[in-house]
Amino acid sequence: MLIPVRCFTCRKVIGNKWETYKQILCDGKSKDDALNQFNLHRYCCRRMLLTHVELIDKLLIFDRSNKLENKLE
Repeated sequence: MLIPVRCFTCRKVIGNKWETYKQILCDGKSKDDALNQFNLHRYCCRRMLLTHVELIDKLLIFDRSNKLENKLE
């Protein structure tokens, strides 16, 4: 699923920070450093990024159309 565009509690825009947040974590920085770099100091906004799970990758495992295409090839 997609990350929400705004924080549910304070309505601050956070959707544009997700890709950069993932890249910062891949570079080896801590989650705390990444969130501080975005100036996200409210608990509600931090919660939105810390607890987000990308379910689309897990759901694609069960996609039947993908399996049918592989069998036809």
